[in-house]
Formats: sequence, structure tokens, C-alpha cells
Amino acid sequence: MSKITLKNIRVYSHHGCLTEETKIGSDYLVNLTVTADLSKATASDALTDTVDYVQLNAIVKREMAVPSKLLEHVSRRIIDAIFNENEKVTTVEISVAKVNPPIGGDVAEVSVTLCANR
Repeated sequence: MSKITLKNIRVYSHHGCLTEETKIGSDYLVNLTVTADLSKATASDALTDTVDYVQLNAIVKREMAVPSKLLEHVSRRIIDAIFNENEKVTTVEISVAKVNPPIGGDVAEVSVTLCANR
């Protein structure tokens, strides 16, 4: 198995339990790693034989645009969408971080990491 990783996908989204968070929005960083058998792509040099990271990025942006109260919820939606839209992916690990969270302290970010297998 091989891995494809997208690091620090920056998005502005409206997630959170507080009304202000969903109205104002904030910055998020998403890190995504998928596992797949890429052996065919190494020989063919064809995009159709790999997992297209442009598609992965589009899935992240699309799902991050839908407000959720919890980072866990939006993370799971992203995982489900990846599995539904790309049969080559066997494992997904995702970390969604809220930058400068409103928790009454000097915290750079709060993140949730989920892992799932097909």
C-alpha cells in the first residue's frame, strides 16, 4: 500500500457550537492522508490509475463548506465522501484543526484526528 498526503489545506469555514462561531467563521487547517494500491500508477503513469489529489482537495473544501457543530462530524463526512467517491482508497486519516479557537486562552489550534478503513 502507498500513501498520498495533503498537508495544511487552508479553509475558512463556519463550524462550532457557539452561535458566533457559525456566524463569523474561522480559519481551519486540514491534513489528509489516504492509503491505496498505487502499483498500477507507478507503471502506467496514468492519472486514472492513482488517487487524484485534486479530487481529494475538492472533497475537503466541499465538506468543510457545510457547517457542523463538531470537528468530529465534519471529519467523518469527509472520510465518507472520500470512500464513496474513490474506490481505490482503503484507509483515510484526517486531522481538522481550528486555528485560534475561542476557548479563553492562548491556544494556537485545536484539532481532531480520525482514522478509518474501508
